[in-house]
Amino acid sequence: MKKRLFSGIQPSGDVHIGNYLGAIKNWVRLIERYDCFFCIVDYHAITIEYNPEEMQRRILNAAAVNIAAGLDPNQCIIFVQSHVPEHTELAWILNSVTPMGHLERMTQFKDKSKQHRENINAGLFTYPVLQAADIMLYKGEAVPVGEDQVQHIELAREIARKFNQRYGETFPDPVELLSEAPRIMGLDGKTKMSKSLGNYISLVETPESIGKKLATAVTDENRKRRADPGNPDICNLFTLHKHFSQKEQIERVNTECRTAGIGCVECKKILSENVIAVLNPIREKYESLIRDQGYLSDLLRSCAKKCKAIAENTMADVRKKMGLT
Repeated sequence: MKKRLFSGIQPSGDVHIGNYLGAIKNWVRLIERYDCFFCIVDYHAITIEYNPEEMQRRILNAAAVNIAAGLDPNQCIIFVQSHVPEHTELAWILNSVTPMGHLERMTQFKDKSKQHRENINAGLFTYPVLQAADIMLYKGEAVPVGEDQVQHIELAREIARKFNQRYGETFPDPVELLSEAPRIMGLDGKTKMSKSLGNYISLVETPESIGKKLATAVTDENRKRRADPGNPDICNLFTLHKHFSQKEQIERVNTECRTAGIGCVECKKILSENVIAVLNPIREKYESLIRDQGYLSDLLRSCAKKCKAIAENTMADVRKKMGLT
């Protein structure tokens, strides 16, 4: 039998090419090797202020974009966290075996507390426990994450071991699967690509918008004029060439940029054409899916029923071992 893989998708707005290269492309490859569960984690999304009237749209948008990008619902399960209430039940139980000191060391809590000083809530603090419950509810063994989430998976392992030691063998050790894609920088060339910073290209961006955004994107700042040689190794857009352009184009840009044989304008034009070629089919499929919201809602509910059957079995075992039945 395949090992079970779990990953969470936040319904937090536009999905961008950094998400695609760093996560979704990797998930699509992993579908063949693992029994995959992809969860739209709406309970995680409420730890920061949001407009309740937009939440359902964001959930359906997250489902549509990820399906359009390659998460085939015939090969994996895509569902909404709040449709399976056992997530929060198990999280409460796991809170009782999670040391406060471990949570206080979580760097993401410290970072988010700085970003949201006006709303430092208990949910931000216990976020990693709910994340552990998400994984453990389905006996997840593999969790594809970025480097910023590794600390949370290490904590999930620790929580699983503490529960097993106290109540008996129940949960496997979840192991992080790191993407091969590097950290994708934003179009400003200074910070990680981010929805909140607006330095991104959406997966459903129009060709016109892609062209405009890349035309103004920061390249090698040491290259002031067309005749100046450049250094692709420190050019943010060259990283994108490596993921979107053809091998011969990458080699040409790498060689000719260093000798001033190609200018930034032409380099961006080549990249723009290749990004558009990759994203157009995704955008077109997304637009078709998002028009049929009844299909998306039915799909998410159907997948949640499958998940709930698994979750109920897990919780029955947990309650029995804890003497709660």
